[in-house]
Amino acid sequence: MAGIDTDCMTLSRFMLEEQGRCEGATGEMTQLLNAISTACKGISSAVHRAGIAQLYGIAGSMNTTGDQQKKLDVLSNDLFVNQLRSSFATCALVSEENETLVEVETAKQGKYIVAFDPLDGSSNIDCLVSIGSVFGIWKRKNAKGPVATEEALQKGRDMVAAGYCLFGSATFIVVSTGCGVNGFQLDPTIGEFILTDKIMSVKKRGKIISCNEGYAKYWDPAITEYVNKKKFPEGDIPPYSCRYIGSMVADVHRTIKYGGIFLYPGNSKSPEGKLRLQYECNPMAFLIEQAGGIATTGTQPVLDVQPTDIHQRCPMILGSPDDVNEFLEVAAKHKK
Repeated sequence: MAGIDTDCMTLSRFMLEEQGRCEGATGEMTQLLNAISTACKGISSAVHRAGIAQLYGIAGSMNTTGDQQKKLDVLSNDLFVNQLRSSFATCALVSEENETLVEVETAKQGKYIVAFDPLDGSSNIDCLVSIGSVFGIWKRKNAKGPVATEEALQKGRDMVAAGYCLFGSATFIVVSTGCGVNGFQLDPTIGEFILTDKIMSVKKRGKIISCNEGYAKYWDPAITEYVNKKKFPEGDIPPYSCRYIGSMVADVHRTIKYGGIFLYPGNSKSPEGKLRLQYECNPMAFLIEQAGGIATTGTQPVLDVQPTDIHQRCPMILGSPDDVNEFLEVAAKHKK
């Protein structure tokens, strides 16, 4: 039939082929990513039917990091937790919506720990701005059995896979298992994620700067100088375009596709920034580095930060290598 690819590369098929190339692979990672993709399909359906199904608005509670929970936050978290628990590939889960570690019952335990934000950017839900899910995956270091919270406090450098799913004009999942970054778009006619963006890479330098200038009053001098340098360059150099969606998944996805720099630094009101290390910063830093970019706190690579709490916050600047290195030069000057 015209317009139908009868030999398309689905996410499941892609993972099975990757699994076949890895000596000693057990298939658990394939099971795990299939469970995550199923959760994302469910969230995508809910997001696109939210108005009709009366899923807009506040659920009436706060999550563990102090944000108001929306109805879609709760639904998305339930989808992730239930799918991951029943995948037989996980032993513990860390979610933005759960105060403590969610341990998987022993009979269903696998070898992976998954940290996730089930619905990033949910403050934008009601006005139909693009939102997304973010996840990072670590391998458990200890034997099976009860899982201590400390086991989920591994550095980002120890991650084995990460990804995000963007719910916008299309539903798009981006995944890396440490061998490059690949993007898959959901084809609603067959209900499968299809490989459309193979080996995604970040441009060496971009033309876009992305940050919340509403916090400019509280920025440190290095951030202020760098942003002004991009907005008001000397001579005939054209200024960078300012693009800030306020949904990290959408902002980072644009940065991967078009290049440039995304900044969510600490400031005088929030020295550690707002983003959470384990289920926001580390997965995005992993993907950016795999795509050839840089992710830094301003003083060290994000992936080298040692977490001390599952909901720890972390400053983050990421994007094209030339742009981030230019920022680091400005930051180093202010530290002297």
